[in-house]
Amino acid sequence: MFYKISVSIFYLFIFSISFLFNSAVFSQDISSDIERQISELTESEIINKAFQFILDYDDQTVANQIHLNEIPAPPFMEERRAERFAEMMREFGLENVKIDEEGNAIGRRPGSIGNRTIVISAHLDTVFPMETDVTVTVVNDTLYAPGIVDDARGLTTVLTILKTLEELEIQTDQNIWFVGTVGEEGIGDLRGVKHLFSEHGEQIDAFISIDGSNDTRIVNQALGSHRYRVTFNGPGGHSWGAFGTANPAHALARAISHFENEASEFVAEGPRTSFNIGRIGGGTSVNSIPFSNWMEVDMRSVDQERLLQIDDILQASIQKGVDEASEMRTRGPELTVDVEMIGNRPSGEIDPENQFIQRAMAATYYFGNEPNLVRSSTDSNVPISLGIPAMTLGGGGSSGGAHSLDEWWYNDEGHKGVQRALLILIAEAGLQR
Repeated sequence: MFYKISVSIFYLFIFSISFLFNSAVFSQDISSDIERQISELTESEIINKAFQFILDYDDQTVANQIHLNEIPAPPFMEERRAERFAEMMREFGLENVKIDEEGNAIGRRPGSIGNRTIVISAHLDTVFPMETDVTVTVVNDTLYAPGIVDDARGLTTVLTILKTLEELEIQTDQNIWFVGTVGEEGIGDLRGVKHLFSEHGEQIDAFISIDGSNDTRIVNQALGSHRYRVTFNGPGGHSWGAFGTANPAHALARAISHFENEASEFVAEGPRTSFNIGRIGGGTSVNSIPFSNWMEVDMRSVDQERLLQIDDILQASIQKGVDEASEMRTRGPELTVDVEMIGNRPSGEIDPENQFIQRAMAATYYFGNEPNLVRSSTDSNVPISLGIPAMTLGGGGSSGGAHSLDEWWYNDEGHKGVQRALLILIAEAGLQR
C-alpha cells in the first residue's frame, strides 16, 4: 500500500512540474528577444503583484461586466454607456478623459517617455435594439444576457487593466489610451475606430481591441467587406394599365442573375472571397408595377484587391440589369439606380514575425495555451489595413450564443484573459524600471 501511494505521489509531482514547465515554454516561432522580454516581465515582482490584484479583483470585474451590460447601447445610441464608461475611468484614477466627436470614450495615461501611444479598447455598441431586455440573469454561475460577452466582457477587461495599473502605481514608458469605441457592430461600420485613425487624429502606434472571451485567439488578420444598399427606381403604375413601363423588380432580378453568374466564377479560385444578397424588398402590391425595389449586398475577402475586383463585378451587374430592363420597356422613361455603400471594412494582416504579434503569442504560451492566429472582422481592421500593428484579443472565460438573446458567459478562469491582455499591453508599452 505504501509503495502504491508513493508511486502515485511521485507521478503527481512529475505531472505538476511538467505543467508548470510547459506553461512557461515558448514555441520556436517566438524570437529569443521576445521570449526573454516576456520571461523577465513575468518574473518581476510588480507584474506578479498585478496578476494577483487581477485575481483578487475578479468578483468586481464580473460585477462591472454586469453593470455595463445593463446599460443599453444599440447602434448609434451608445451615449449612456459611453458616459458611464468614461465616468468609471475617472473613478479609477484617470484625469484626462473625454468623449470625442464621434462618441468614443477616451482616457489617456501618459508614459514616462511618451513618444509612442498604445491603445487598448473595447466596443460600446451591441447588435440589439433599444427595446431588448439586457438584464443579466445568473444561473449556476453562468451569466445570461444579450451582449454579456460581445462586448461587455471586453469593456470590463479594459477597466480592470486600468484599475490594476492605477492601484499598483505601475508606470509605463509609453502612453496608453483606454478607449470605448462606438459603431463596431453591423451598420456602425467601425465608425468609432475609423475616427480614431482618421487623418485628423493623433498618432497611434499600436492597437489592442478586446472583443469576446477567447483567451487563445489573436486576430492579426482583417477580413474586409463591402456592403451596399442598391435601389432601382422607375415610374411605377398599374400592372395592366401601365404594362410596358420599365420595371425596377425586373432590373433587380437581372442584376442578381448577372452578379451571381460572374461572381461565382470569380470566387472559385484565388484568395477566399464571398458574396451574399442578404435582403430584397420594395413594391406596393401584387397588381402594381413597383416604383422602387432594393437589395442589400455583402461581399467579403481576405485580400483587399480581390474585394475591389468583386465590387467591380457587382457594379457592372447592376448597370447591366438596369440597361436591359430599360431596353425591354415599350413606354415611359428609363430606370435609374442608387447605389449606397453601407459598409466598408478594409482587409489586411500583420505579419506573425512582427514584434507586437510575437509578444501576444509569447504571452499566450506563458499561460499554457497554444496561440491561435485568426482572421476576423473587428475594430482592428482599420489599423491593420493601415499597416499599424494591431490585434483583437478575448477577455477570458467561456461563452456562447453571441449576437443572440441567449448569449452567455461563464467565469472559467476568466481572470487569465485579463492577465494575458495586461501582459501584452505592458510588454508593448514598456515597464519603467
